Amino acid sequence: MKINELRKLSDKELNDKIIETKRTLFDLRLKQSTGNLEKASDLRELRKDVAKMKTILRERELTAGGNDDRK
Repeated sequence: MKINELRKLSDKELNDKIIETKRTLFDLRLKQSTGNLEKASDLRELRKDVAKMKTILRERELTAGGNDDRK
């Protein structure tokens, strides 16, 4: 998914999308372990998508929270 599409989603939608993507990732890992996975690159793309979604959620958390306590 493109980052601009993800930024348009609400926090709830992003969390739901993360859960859905992780389930798909799990299914692909099972297929890989049994030797039925056609495109191994799908695993990498899904991991990147989860990272993008988590990054967006963290950015929103930091901007909403104001100052960060860490130095």
